[in-house]
Amino acid sequence: QVQLVESGGGSVQTGASLRLSCAASGRTFSRYAMGWFRQAPGKEREFVSSISWIGGITYYADYADSVKGRFTISRDNAKNTVYLQMNSLEPEDTAVYYCAAEILGEPAATLRRYTYWGQGTQVTVSS
Repeated sequence: QVQLVESGGGSVQTGASLRLSCAASGRTFSRYAMGWFRQAPGKEREFVSSISWIGGITYYADYADSVKGRFTISRDNAKNTVYLQMNSLEPEDTAVYYCAAEILGEPAATLRRYTYWGQGTQVTVSS
């Protein structure tokens, strides 16, 4: 069982930045691909970004088109933590943000590929 706890959400204005963190329990964190998803009111949960550790200092990261160039995903395997740096936030980024773990280590943009989910953290961007 893996527990994921997100933090770092908040209410900001357009153009601001936030850094989300997701702390994971367990000893095999480095093997997991980690993803960030978000769900806005009345909408389906959607992919934001994912990251997997290839080895050494090499990681593979992927992003949704809507956040490319603004968001950066990273991970610290020593701290069992994945981060999402969000810059140039827009009202359209308003959502509950969830982190998720894919236990095979294969990053994916599909929700069903992820086994464990956090409880979510609210991000609100006002114009």
